[in-house]
Amino acid sequence: MHSRCSGPRPRREFLQVGSLALSGLTLPDVLAARRAAGQQHRDTSVILLYLHGGASHLETWDLKPEAPLDYRSVFQPISTTVPGMDICELLPLQARQAHRIAIVRSVHHRMSSHSDGGIEVLTGKTPVRPDPSSQSKSDHPDLGSIASFVRGMSPHAVPPYIAVPQSTYMTRPTYLGLQHGPLTAGDPSGSSYRPPVPTLNAGVDGRRLGDRQALLSQLDRLRAGMDQSDSLDSADRFTRQAFDVLTSSRTAAAFDLNQEPDVLRDRYGRNVWGQSCLLARRLCEAGAVVVSLYMNTPRRGPEFTNWDDHILNAGRPGHFAVYMRRRLEYFDQALGTLIDDIHSRGLEQRILVVVTGEFGRTPRLSRSSDGVGRNHWPGAYSVLFSGGGLATGQVVGATNSKGEYPVERPVSPQDVLATIYHHLGIDRHRSLTDHAGRPVPILPHGEPISELLS
Repeated sequence: MHSRCSGPRPRREFLQVGSLALSGLTLPDVLAARRAAGQQHRDTSVILLYLHGGASHLETWDLKPEAPLDYRSVFQPISTTVPGMDICELLPLQARQAHRIAIVRSVHHRMSSHSDGGIEVLTGKTPVRPDPSSQSKSDHPDLGSIASFVRGMSPHAVPPYIAVPQSTYMTRPTYLGLQHGPLTAGDPSGSSYRPPVPTLNAGVDGRRLGDRQALLSQLDRLRAGMDQSDSLDSADRFTRQAFDVLTSSRTAAAFDLNQEPDVLRDRYGRNVWGQSCLLARRLCEAGAVVVSLYMNTPRRGPEFTNWDDHILNAGRPGHFAVYMRRRLEYFDQALGTLIDDIHSRGLEQRILVVVTGEFGRTPRLSRSSDGVGRNHWPGAYSVLFSGGGLATGQVVGATNSKGEYPVERPVSPQDVLATIYHHLGIDRHRSLTDHAGRPVPILPHGEPISELLS
C-alpha cells in the first residue's frame, strides 16, 4: 500500500480490500442494492432469544399446579411483582422483574417438527410441504433478513442483522439475496474470541474470506496511510459507505466485550448465553436492527441438553427435569440481567426483547424405562416480551387447565411477528418480490398484539 494516494492503482487496491470477493460482489454493490430497495432507518431494534428445541411452557411461564400429576409442571410456581403472574421457581430474576415483562400464554400453530415450527415462527409463512425429519428450509426470508432489506445499514455502519453465536439452520434470505443473511458472530464467551469482520458473509455460497486477520491488517494500513481527502473525493457514496463499514471503529467497539466491566460480565454469566446476551445489547446500542440469539446449550458437556426435552434428548436417559434445572439457572441469569441492563441504560423504548421457541411441549408427561420427558407440542406455548415501549407487567391469553390449547385470546406466530415489525417500523403489508417475480407479502396475515401496544 502507498503512503499517499497517487491515482487509480490505490483506488483499485481499496476496492479489492473492500470486496466480498468470492463472487465478485463488492460491498458497494450491496449498499447500492439496499439503498435502491428504499430502506429507511429508525432507532429501534430487536433482540430475539430463540430457544432451540422448543421450551416447555409448563416448566417456564405457564405452570399448572392444579392439573393431574401427569400434566402439571415438575417444578413449583412462585409469585412475581405482578399479581397473578406466577412463573417457575427457577426463574427468580424474571419474577423480580415481572413488571418489565409481558407473557403471552396463548401462542399456537400446527407445525410439529423443529424446522417447520421454526419456519412458521421466524418467517410467518406456513410450510407448504411439512418435513417431519426437520430437514426443510424456508422458502421465505426470516424477520432478520426482512429487517436488513427494509431498514438496511445503520448510519453508524453497523450490520443490520447479526446472529449470535450462530444462525438458525432452517431459515435463509432466499429471494432477498445472501447479502441480507445474518452476520454470524460466533461464541463470544471464550477468552480467545475473535469478532467477525463485518461484510464477510456474502458471495455465491456464503463462504467467508479465509484470512480475517490479514484483511484487518490491510484495512488498518489503508486507513492509516492514505490521504482520504484525495482518494475518496471521486468515490461514489456507496464506496464511501463501504469504506466506513470496513474501517468503522464503532462496529469494532460494539463487538469488544472487554470494554464492559468484569462485574457486569459476571452478572450476565461467563457462558455462551450470558455473553451472547451482553453482546446483543452492545450491538443493538450501536445500531444493529435484529440480533438473534440461538439458545441451544449454555455450556458444552454431557450434563447439558437443548430445549428438546423428550425422552433420550441427545441420547441421554433420565428425567428431563435434571437437565431443565441446570438450563434454567443459566437462562434466568442471562435474560434477567439483560432486561435489567436495558432498563438501567434507558434503552427500554429502543430495544425490544422477544423470547420464543418453535413450539411448546406436550402437556402430558411421557414415561418409559429410559426416563421422563415431554414431546413436541405446537398447540400451545408461551412467548415473553420486554422493552420496546410495550405495555408490560401483564399476562395475555390463557391455556386450559392442562396447558393443552388456548382458551383465551389465541395468538398466532404471525401476530408475534406483526408486533415485532410494528416496533421496527416495518410495514407488514408491504410486498416483496420472489424469484419468479411474484409479489409476496411480508406477512400473509397477523395483527400486532393490541394488549401490548401502549
